[in-house]
Amino acid sequence: MDFVAGCIGGAAGVLVGHPFDTVKVRLQVQSVDKPLYRGTYHCFQSIIRQETVVCCYVSSTFLGCKAVFGLYKGIGSPMMGLTFINAIVFGVQGNTMRLLGQDTPMNQFLAGAAAGAIQCVICCPMELAKTRMQMQGTGEKKSSRKLYKNSLDCLARIYNREGLRGVNRGMVTTLIRETPGFGVYFLAYDVMTRSLGCEPDDRYMIPKLLFAGGMAGIASWLSTYPVDVIKSRLQADGVGGVNQYSGIADCVRQSIRREGYMVFTRGLTSTLLRAFPVNATTFATVTLILMYARGVEEGPKDCEQAQPSHHTQIKQQAQPSSL
Repeated sequence: MDFVAGCIGGAAGVLVGHPFDTVKVRLQVQSVDKPLYRGTYHCFQSIIRQETVVCCYVSSTFLGCKAVFGLYKGIGSPMMGLTFINAIVFGVQGNTMRLLGQDTPMNQFLAGAAAGAIQCVICCPMELAKTRMQMQGTGEKKSSRKLYKNSLDCLARIYNREGLRGVNRGMVTTLIRETPGFGVYFLAYDVMTRSLGCEPDDRYMIPKLLFAGGMAGIASWLSTYPVDVIKSRLQADGVGGVNQYSGIADCVRQSIRREGYMVFTRGLTSTLLRAFPVNATTFATVTLILMYARGVEEGPKDCEQAQPSHHTQIKQQAQPSSL
């Protein structure tokens, strides 16, 4: 039941956070010579205005619904990969904690790092398809050259052209990002929940868990964000048929030379705006499903006595796609 709750909670997190992720990717990979967007808010505005076809227009109050299509480009890929990523993170993190024996902050970091490293096998191709779909038709209401029909078609076309190496483009940067990123996430969440002092009969138990998860997500992104910028650029490279970078080092050199060190903060605002609600939504969904399945009288366990059986399982589900 914990695994099912985590999957549903992760799906809810994807639905809440994907628009922010689309904005983040657009800001990270846009040309410095001819930038399309002035900032996070302008990027949101532009995507809604330029890249959404209004299929059904009732009145001016219906305008909010038309934002969905443009901002949710590429959502199929993270949704499809979510179950597999959760399975990997759940199994590896839980087994690693059992092998380590004690529920300590350092062990939480090591178990999270192990889970983050192994789930890259699914995460990297998933994010490649997501990035390519998000970049497709940039600035166009209706793209005249639609390369990919959906996420699966995107991966199939990349495989046919470039083989397995093409499908795993950005694997090294994904590994560098996910390994310490998941470690920091589990460590931060463990420290936060212990500091907040959760009690079984605390009426603010769930808000405390949500706050801890949101802040842990922010800490995780801040720790590895520069690597994410390089990963996005490498995975978006070649969309127009021309490869700009020969590798990770070349991407870093060119990015710093043309845009300075501030290039590593591109899209950071939308990422942090996304991190908190995504993790809060995930935790709320997971907690409610677990409480319903196990009975309200059981409730969440004491954070100070958190064993891998419940507390760690919630942590395992908290951030399967937000890194």
